[in-house]
Amino acid sequence: MSTDTVPQYTRGGIWGGGAVAAIVAGLAMGLVMHFGAGLIELLGGLAPVPGESVVWGWTIHLLISVAFGLAFAVCVSRAPICQQVRDFTDLALAGVAYGAFIGVVAGGVVFPVAMTRADVATLPLPFLPLPGAAGELVAAVIFAIGHLVYGLVLGVTFATINGLTPAGRFERFAVLD
Repeated sequence: MSTDTVPQYTRGGIWGGGAVAAIVAGLAMGLVMHFGAGLIELLGGLAPVPGESVVWGWTIHLLISVAFGLAFAVCVSRAPICQQVRDFTDLALAGVAYGAFIGVVAGGVVFPVAMTRADVATLPLPFLPLPGAAGELVAAVIFAIGHLVYGLVLGVTFATINGLTPAGRFERFAVLD
């Protein structure tokens, strides 16, 4: 796609692309958090009946992923942003920046709420792989990496679904319109 072309997104490309990209990105991030430091179960603290649960953690994580993914899709499809975010690389970088932003939001708001609801007042969390400050550092690094992975996969998948690839533009399948 040339640099003077502004992407045109269809409603299906925005909503469908955002939802699918969010699920793929949520799975990628969830795997990093699940196998990296067992952090996924902390999100079980946001469940209606809070507690440390891997199943609730995954469920809540994927629901949050879809909400954030749809917000990303709406943002990057707005005309002022489309003028700046035009191609595959731009969407990949926008995704990484978005992942960093939501990492700060999640770390400053969602994580403390989940800890409180899971009855874990302070770190170290009982399920971290290492005790003390080392465990907290590992958790913070995994948390940051997870959000950057989410953003990268979100941006790349959204771009691809909407016909943008590193090689340029391709026509999407009609079913996505």
